[in-house]
Formats: sequence, C-alpha cells, structure tokens
Amino acid sequence: MALILNGTDGVTFNDSSLQGAAASPFGLKNRIINGDMKIDQRRAGASVTVLTTTGYTLDRFDAVASVSSKYSVQQNAGSVTPPSGYTNYLGVTSLSAYTVGASENFGIRQMIEGFNVADLGWGAAGASTVTLSFWVRSSLTGTFGGALANNTATRSYPFTYTISAANTWEQKTITIAGDTTGTWEKTNLIGIRLNFGLGSGASASGTAGAWAGADYFSATGSTSVVGTNGATWYITGVQLEIGTSATPFERRLYDKELASCQRYYLRLNSGAQTAYTSFGMGVAYTTTAASITVNYPVQMRANPTYNAGNSLRLVGSGVTAVTSSSLGQTSYLSSYITVNVASGLTTNNAYWFGPNGDSTAYIDFTAEL
Repeated sequence: MALILNGTDGVTFNDSSLQGAAASPFGLKNRIINGDMKIDQRRAGASVTVLTTTGYTLDRFDAVASVSSKYSVQQNAGSVTPPSGYTNYLGVTSLSAYTVGASENFGIRQMIEGFNVADLGWGAAGASTVTLSFWVRSSLTGTFGGALANNTATRSYPFTYTISAANTWEQKTITIAGDTTGTWEKTNLIGIRLNFGLGSGASASGTAGAWAGADYFSATGSTSVVGTNGATWYITGVQLEIGTSATPFERRLYDKELASCQRYYLRLNSGAQTAYTSFGMGVAYTTTAASITVNYPVQMRANPTYNAGNSLRLVGSGVTAVTSSSLGQTSYLSSYITVNVASGLTTNNAYWFGPNGDSTAYIDFTAEL
C-alpha cells in the first residue's frame, strides 16, 4: 500500500486521493457529532412519533416533518444487528402511506456549527472538497436523496445514493466539491445543514450532483420512505470529512462525544442510578423561592433555554416539593434557576435541588442550532 505522510499536505492514499492536514485520519476529522448514534439524552432509547414541532431525536439529529405523525424515530428501532464495529443506529419507521405535497419535506438532518466547518473555506475560491460516508439499511430499494445546504437557505447541493438490497446494511460514499460562491457561516450559527430525505416534494427537490442557488432538501426523483406504510430506514456511521475519499469512521471516546453533544443540549437526570441526586445548590431568598446555581459540564453554544419534568424537590433542613422552576440568569457556562415551593423554606438557608424520589425527573438546557 502506498501511503505518503506529508506535514504540509496531509496524507496521500494508494488511490492517489489526498486527505488534507486538517482531515488527518488520526483524529478530529469528522465534522458530524454523534455519527455512530450512541448518544440519546432526550429519549434514552424510546421511540418518538415525529410531529412538526418535535425537533431533535438522537443527539444532534433533527427530525423534519411538514405534517405530523407520518414517521417515528428510535435509537436501534427494530433491534436489527448494526454493521460490524457499531452498536447503535438511528431508525425511522413510516407510520402511513403518505403522498408528499410539492413543498413538503420529511427527513433527518444535522446542523453543523460554523466554527466546525470554517476551515473548509466555502464561499470562496479554493473551497475544500468533502466526502460524506455512512451506513444505511432500508426495507425499500431504489434511489434515495439528501442535500448539503447553507444557513441562509440560498445554496444547496442535492445528492443521491442507491440502496440495492432490502433490509441489508450498505455503506455509501459521496464526494462533493466545495461551494465557491454563496454565504457560509463561520461562527456559532449554522455552518452546513446535512439533510437525509425521507420524502420531499417537487419544489423542495433539485437536480443531484450540482450546487444550486436554492434551498433543496433532497434530490429530484428520490424514494419517499413516508410513502410506504411500515417502511424502515436506518442509518449509522455518518462522517463528513475533507478530501476526495472516505476514510475509516473516526471513533471517539464516549465521554468526548457526550461532551460535544452537551454543547448543544444538556439533560440532568438521575436515571437508573438513583432517584435522589443533586442538580445544583443555592439559597432561599423567600419562604417560597430559592435561587439555585447549575454549572454546565461544558461551555454551551449559546445562552440556553430551560425545561424541567416530573417530581423535583429542595432539600435543606427538610424536604420540600417543588411546584415550579424557571430560568433566571443564564450564560454559556451556568444558570441560576428560580425554584418555587408552596411554603416552608428558611430565608438565607442553603438548599440543593434534585429529584423527589423520582428516577424520571430531569432538568434540561437547550442551545441547539
């Protein structure tokens, strides 16, 4: 095997393809987070029927639906054996035989932060070529589609791939020349949207294999998964890297991948470990309210929103059930949570905030793209 290492140019493989230095196969080459689908903070493996408002399912993967209840998403849906080397996948199941309208979209996507793709140099001469690779399995065969698109919905590149055998894992590779025009975000906003179509109408689809000055979600003529009741579509091993060839999937330690996900979404819960734990500590400022500090394990992308679920409590000199909680002051690093109770707090006393004997209780912070 001919393999040439060059500190300036990167790595030249035996097929003469060049992987740039920024895309070294020895780490930090994949611009996709949670591409092997092992992080599922929100659902913990449970199925979700996708509504128009569902948003994210498995971490960093957003479910798009113009009409509610046409498909579901679940980590390891159908309990099939993943490709060799993988333990998880994102599984889609169609819930009806739906005819997609001309302007409608159904699909799975990941929005990649601009900081993580700024080095591609898209929107100018010398834009880097990228290669998308993934494993896919479907009960349907034929031509399927997707697209890369920018933040302003003015540039997109529809692509196709073929599934040849039903219910069989197949690896796909698509090489895309970088866009030399258009506006591509390079900050903490959306840098690139990677779309996988599950059914897109005529006006939401474009010609595959070329950049277009439009916001296409998929390629013209692609198979509609939501068009067949009970159809399945599974994906894992998603990788987007600089270069003209796909290299082996970048394996990241679980804690590193979880931290990358927590930049965008953080869920604190007790889970199976214990029904009693602490999310944060603070001080009561009245007999019915306390201000609790919660520190994030990583810096979030932006100031997050807050949500809480199920039975929570404050614990100090006694135990007091929480009636409500809301976001007070927040930053990229921590938040003050206003926690309310019916009565019984001692002003200026310290309290910790956590589940009230409820293993399903949680609080979460969202700074998604």
